[in-house]
Amino acid sequence: MHVALPSDPNHCPLCGQANECAMEVERATGVKQPPCWCSQVKFEASLLSRIPEHARGKSCLCPACTQAEAP
Repeated sequence: MHVALPSDPNHCPLCGQANECAMEVERATGVKQPPCWCSQVKFEASLLSRIPEHARGKSCLCPACTQAEAP
């Protein structure tokens, strides 16, 4: 039986690397951050569909996974 691990908002739900999410840093520290790298990226549906159901909407992908899927 597969048990879903809790989502960590600081790590990519696909590979587990740090996701470098400026929005999460700001939320956790209260320190204003520049716009997050992800606000300038178009995420392909095929990439988003690979995110485990339990992690959707809870943690950002990392730049490496996003670039790996880029056309």
